[in-house]
Amino acid sequence: MSNIVQYIVVRSDLRSALSWPLGAVIAQSCHATAAVIHLNSEDADTVAYLKDLDNMHKVVLEAKDETSLVKLSEKLKENEIKHKLWIEQPENIPTCIALKPYVKDTVHKYVKHLKLLKE
Repeated sequence: MSNIVQYIVVRSDLRSALSWPLGAVIAQSCHATAAVIHLNSEDADTVAYLKDLDNMHKVVLEAKDETSLVKLSEKLKENEIKHKLWIEQPENIPTCIALKPYVKDTVHKYVKHLKLLKE
C-alpha cells in the first residue's frame, strides 16, 4: 500500500486572512476526508488504503484562497479525479478538498504545484 496516498488541500487564508481558529481549519479537513472516504468506500484503492490503518499516508497541502481551491476542484473534475470539495455551511464557504486515496503517480501531477500546509 505504500504507493497509495490521500491528498488534502486546505485554504491557507482561512487562518491568515480570515482568522479562523486552528481547530476549525482542522475540522474542515476531517469533514472532507471522512466524506470522500465514505463516497468512495467500495473503490479498490480506498479499500486497500483502509486495510492498513496504521500506515495510511496523507499529504496536506495549501491553496492560497477560495479562487485557487475552486479552480483546483474544477481541474480535478475535468480529469475525473474523485474528490470532495468541502463547503462549510451555513456560510457556504469552500474550505478544503480531499481526494480519495489514489496511487500517487495517478494524481501527483494535479497537486505538485502546491506547497505543504504550514500553520
